[in-house]
Amino acid sequence: MKKSELVFIPSPGLSHLIPTVETAKLLLLRDSRLAITVLLLPPIFKDPNAEIYFISVAAEFDLPAYLFFTSGAICLGLCQHLVSLRFDHNEDVTRYKNAEVDLPVPYFSLPVPAKVLPAVMVDEAFLPEIYLSHFKRFSEMKGVLINTFYDMEPYAVESLLSDDKTPEIYPVGPVLKVESKCFDEDDDVKKWLDDQPENSVVFLCFGTLGIFDEKQVREIAKGLENCGSRFLWSLKKRENSELEREESEYFEGFLERTKGSGRVMGWAPQAAVLAHPAVGGFVSHCGWNSILEGVWFGVPMATFPMHAEQQLNAFYLVKELGMAEVITLDYQMDVTGEKPPESVGWEVIAGAIRRLMASEGGSGMKRKVEEMGKKAREALVEGGTSYNALTLFIEDVMKNRD
Repeated sequence: MKKSELVFIPSPGLSHLIPTVETAKLLLLRDSRLAITVLLLPPIFKDPNAEIYFISVAAEFDLPAYLFFTSGAICLGLCQHLVSLRFDHNEDVTRYKNAEVDLPVPYFSLPVPAKVLPAVMVDEAFLPEIYLSHFKRFSEMKGVLINTFYDMEPYAVESLLSDDKTPEIYPVGPVLKVESKCFDEDDDVKKWLDDQPENSVVFLCFGTLGIFDEKQVREIAKGLENCGSRFLWSLKKRENSELEREESEYFEGFLERTKGSGRVMGWAPQAAVLAHPAVGGFVSHCGWNSILEGVWFGVPMATFPMHAEQQLNAFYLVKELGMAEVITLDYQMDVTGEKPPESVGWEVIAGAIRRLMASEGGSGMKRKVEEMGKKAREALVEGGTSYNALTLFIEDVMKNRD
């Protein structure tokens, strides 16, 4: 039987590679007529002017090109909106950097604060003109697969579907790697979690790039010490960084004072931790994959965005979905890494965690997240919205294979 080959060319970052591989596996399981090649490339973004338009390669060979968008529909919609402002209306979008204004964005039901716009799109340090030129080419795609599901972003999905400048949209998510058996049998962290009451532990994890300066680490530690909850903190140390003596002494004292109620570790198997019944809250950097994992396991979140579109995701979680508490919405790491953002104080962190861990039952946040997690599972089974979207995508691929 002749197979149709799909060639995936992911961006070389874990948040892109993992969903790409999981999507490839999902497609192969769904239809035996497909063959898939994943082309792994070294990092190619050192020169922002580099020509990386693989859509041009596809056009040269007269092949249909599709985009797999690893963020949410809200981010794709915002990209489309900023592209329109810049190229259709000749607007200087850099004026929105840290501006105290709210923007009407067609893909959101609420106005969007300029402060939560991704810096890569509005900060001159990121050369937004080049990035927006990339996004402008979305309209040349045959279709766009999005790692989301209809009930998670109904307003954005409907807006994209009705936008005549957007190619066919396929919300096929959540595409996740969520096997819960990631702990070793003798793992000390798992043993510690097993000893904690159900929904009693707040888990803090800030993603691959989630590295704070010493001052912010101290504020988080002090917040945990005063929040009244058990905690598990995945803390990455800044490379070649030595804590000041005062900070080091404080942190050593913190570990001693909280050894009965909390644990600090390096890398954490995030999905396995979120799946554990002891975990009742998730302080997250609001990367899209992490949000989907939190939803999948029904764990309410508190927002601490740092990079990319995470501020936008945090705004959506809090203001439109009501599934997260605010620690901060507009914390933004400096592009150069030389100027750390103003630290979020421990009182703010402790207060948000207290509210987060009190969000049980009724019309509370935990119930909302659990209901959304149920809808995520329903979307993936036969007859579900994401199942049907993937079927339509496969049909389109097969129709164009000759």
